[in-house]
Amino acid sequence: MLKNHKRTEEEKAQYLAELRAWIESQRDVPAEEMASFFAARLDTYEDVHLGNWGDVYEAIADYFDEGLTSLLDIGCGTGLELRAMFRRFPNLHVTGVDLSPDMLGKLQEAYQGRGIELIQGDYFQLPLGEARFDAVLSFETLHHFKYEKKLGLYQKLYKALRPGGYYVECDYMACCPEEEAMCRAHLEEKRKKSGLPESQFIHIDTPLTLARQIELLEKAGFAQVRALYENGGTVILRGER
Repeated sequence: MLKNHKRTEEEKAQYLAELRAWIESQRDVPAEEMASFFAARLDTYEDVHLGNWGDVYEAIADYFDEGLTSLLDIGCGTGLELRAMFRRFPNLHVTGVDLSPDMLGKLQEAYQGRGIELIQGDYFQLPLGEARFDAVLSFETLHHFKYEKKLGLYQKLYKALRPGGYYVECDYMACCPEEEAMCRAHLEEKRKKSGLPESQFIHIDTPLTLARQIELLEKAGFAQVRALYENGGTVILRGER
């Protein structure tokens, strides 16, 4: 298992100062639509993600129970998290959902011969069925969306799990309400400048605090929601069906 490291008050203050400076530097940078953002960075996507969360990708399978046979992976990208999952669960059947056809193509190439079904589309809109999966995983994908938007998705994920199933989320969480508010204001300013409608996803981080994230999952129906790992802004959460 990974070792926890919670930010000290001094580390938090330094982080917030750096974040404010970064947001200020981005004010005149045009907003990018979500799928286009990732398509433009396909060649560097894996290096960037492994550089930021390489140890977490390697360890993510440790947070799943023995006997796992079916997994829904939303926002699966090129499938970096599946290396560890298939290493521990070689007969696992994975249903992967992502907006980017290019990323799904790379995933398909990397995992030929594995039990994978890939669906290109918006997981907020796609039907995910009921009582289909032992577990659901999201890895660094949901910090781009607002509280209200995520509630409906979590309710859908809850229904997609079999009784006794569970949801595991590894994501970027805000250190405090101040960060959450800063990021949300940054999103609203970028959207206003871009002219992009609410219905179109743009690539701006809007993380929730851990407390708000737990509240949201509980509101969607999940029980025993808890943080299994924290390191700076990276948190692994689990909730039970």
